[in-house]
Amino acid sequence: MTDVVIVRGGQGERVVDQVRAVHPGLVVATADDAGALRAATVAAGRLTDDEVAAMPRLAWVHSWAAGVESDVGPALRRRATGPSARPGAPAEVTVTSSAGNGAVPLAEHALMLMLMLSRQALRWGDAQRGHRWERFTHGELAGRTVGIYGYGNVGRELAVRARAFGMRVVALRRRPAEPGDPVDRMLPPDAVDELAAVSDFLVVAAPLTDQTAGAIGLRTLRVLGPEGHLVVVSRGGIVREADLVAAVRDGVVAGAGLDAHATEPLPPDSPLWDLPRTIVTPHNGATTAATADRGTAIFLDNLDRWLARRPLRNVVDVGRLP
Repeated sequence: MTDVVIVRGGQGERVVDQVRAVHPGLVVATADDAGALRAATVAAGRLTDDEVAAMPRLAWVHSWAAGVESDVGPALRRRATGPSARPGAPAEVTVTSSAGNGAVPLAEHALMLMLMLSRQALRWGDAQRGHRWERFTHGELAGRTVGIYGYGNVGRELAVRARAFGMRVVALRRRPAEPGDPVDRMLPPDAVDELAAVSDFLVVAAPLTDQTAGAIGLRTLRVLGPEGHLVVVSRGGIVREADLVAAVRDGVVAGAGLDAHATEPLPPDSPLWDLPRTIVTPHNGATTAATADRGTAIFLDNLDRWLARRPLRNVVDVGRLP
C-alpha cells in the first residue's frame, strides 16, 4: 500500500516539492482534510490528539523540533509507547526529531551569552541609552571553565568553540569520553554538583526528560557560587526558576543568560524580565534559516530510510519524556 505523507510547519511547500521530485509515487499533502489524515502513514509536524485518533494508519511522526516534548500529546504518547496490534511487535508509532538541526546556532548563542555576562554587556547598553561614556574593568573567557550539562549535539559544538576561546571544558553525559571529544573532563550524569563546583559558566544543553526536569535547583546554584553564571539554551524546565530568581537576587550566583524558560512565551509578570545581571532572550537562539534547512535534510534522509525499510535517525524514546 502506498505511503501517504502529511507535511506541516517546517518549510512546508518546499518540503512537499522536494519529496514529490524524489519520490513521485508518494501521495504528499499539506491539507488538513479528513481524507488525507485517515490515509496518512507518515506525518511531519505537530498533530492534535483528535487528529492522531483519526489516523489509523499512522506509523511514523517526525518533529521539526530538536526536543519533542511539546509535540507529543497524550494520544501520540500512548501510540508511541504502547504495543502495536501485532504480538511482540514494537510500538505502533515511531517518533523522530530534528535533533542536531540547531546545534551550531545554539552553541553560538550560548557563547554570546557567556561573553555578554563576562563583560557585563548590559552596563554598556544602559550607558549607551543614557549617552554616558562609562568604562569599567570586565572579565574575559580565556582561562575560565565552562561546564556543559548535557553533552549532545549542542554541547559538542559549544565545547569546540569554547576551546577556541582558550577555555577549559568539563561536560556531563551518560557515556564516558570518547577519543576526539574536545573536553578536558567528562562526568557521569549524577555529578551535577561536581560539574557546578568546577564551572565559571554552567551551560544547560540537555533535553528535558523525566531525569533532567528540575535537576538544577538552589543546592547546585550554591555550589556554582557567587562568581559563577548559569546559561540555559535547551529547555527551561531543567532549572527550578524560583530557585534561580532567589539565587541571583541574593548574590548566590553572579547572573544568568536564559534563552529557554519553563513557561513560554515568558509571562509579562515573570520576575526573570527584571532580574539583575540577567539576560533574557525569547527561545530564539536557533532561529536561523540554516536550522530549518538542517531539519528538512534530516526528515528527507529519514524518509529515504523509511521507504527502504532501514533504521531511522533520531528516534525518540517517548517513555523518557517528562
